[in-house]
Amino acid sequence: MAPLAVAFEKGFFEEEGLSVQLEAQANWKVVLDRVVSGELDGAHMLAPMPLGAAIGYGTKADIVSAFTMDLNGDAITVSNDVWSQMKPQIPMEGGKPAHPIKADALKPVLEKYKAAGKPFNMAITFPVGTHNMKLRYWLAAGGINPGYYEPPADTSGNIAAEAMLSVTPSPQMPATMDSGTIVGYCVGEPWNQQAVFKGIGVPVISDYELMKNSAEKIFGVTKEFADKNPNTYIAVTKALIRASLWLDAEANKNRPEAMEMLSQKTYFGADAEVLANSMSGTFEYEKGDKRDLPDFNVFSRYNGSCPYYSDAVWYLTQMRRWGMINEEKPDSWYMDIAKKVYRPNVYMTAAKALIAEGKAKASDFPAESESGFKPASSDFIDGIAYDSNKPNDYLKQFAIGLKGKQKVSGGKIVE
Repeated sequence: MAPLAVAFEKGFFEEEGLSVQLEAQANWKVVLDRVVSGELDGAHMLAPMPLGAAIGYGTKADIVSAFTMDLNGDAITVSNDVWSQMKPQIPMEGGKPAHPIKADALKPVLEKYKAAGKPFNMAITFPVGTHNMKLRYWLAAGGINPGYYEPPADTSGNIAAEAMLSVTPSPQMPATMDSGTIVGYCVGEPWNQQAVFKGIGVPVISDYELMKNSAEKIFGVTKEFADKNPNTYIAVTKALIRASLWLDAEANKNRPEAMEMLSQKTYFGADAEVLANSMSGTFEYEKGDKRDLPDFNVFSRYNGSCPYYSDAVWYLTQMRRWGMINEEKPDSWYMDIAKKVYRPNVYMTAAKALIAEGKAKASDFPAESESGFKPASSDFIDGIAYDSNKPNDYLKQFAIGLKGKQKVSGGKIVE
């Protein structure tokens, strides 16, 4: 949510003619419900949330996004006990674990839990969320089935699961793991580094290593708000773009100021030192094992704030993969949903205004000739290539997950 705080604290909202009040919310469901009801005009959201709303998974609503808050920024953390059991399976380089760490190293640990009759419980922040999709991707890439959904009959997502995933609000994750209720989680910062500082767990992989430069959060408003207030919507987008440029300016020179800002109780209330562990271009895994990870948090680099249709399509493929979308859809359907939710046209209108006003440069933004679809990429931990123009062909490549005409029925995968 850093661009929101920066746009507020640096006066960008005010300079764009807006009076903005920021309010922290209890959890992601409250965020979604309050935007839908109109109690909030807009909010930062997990990237797949408006897509889930568009297809009616959980809450049915028309939410649109003209701004991607950030790329990357998440990690997967496990308890000290699980880490000690994973470590023998992890290759070492220079006396330290070789990264990226694959979920293959977790398989023997799961087998021990199974033999002892104990469930292997991990936490996510929201079903239609980045953390759910990323944790599932990592587990499945290591041959571990994270389970399926069968809506509306079963929305647990634990059908045929070898690792049980359930929702825990982000700030509660470290304490919940410390109590032994869960043995790991996937979340954004500062909750992975909090586990390091408290000495209760080890982040094993960042999402940058899992899938390079994935859209993590978006700024969402209802379609009704966007349609009724077009100028306000462009002004908000302009302020947020300015904040994202400020956050990434000149090799992150403004990050120390941003960390002090975010450490306020209004925002995180986490020590600036904890935030610095990831936001300053490093990331600490096992205590003392701090490594350079300059792109762990990306706000404007690589056109990071632009709402690319291809990012939306990727999340939809993962929703299909795990049964949230429980029937085959043509490739065109994925494109239609992406274009219904993402608004790169609003983004580019805001960008052009900033360029004309001398507040940004043309090189800060994608070329006007771009289609909104990034080139095919295999920057994933399993090396599987993703072409957003061929979502069904993409799904066919996975050993674990629904594909083709498969669906979940009666708790089983059927053709």
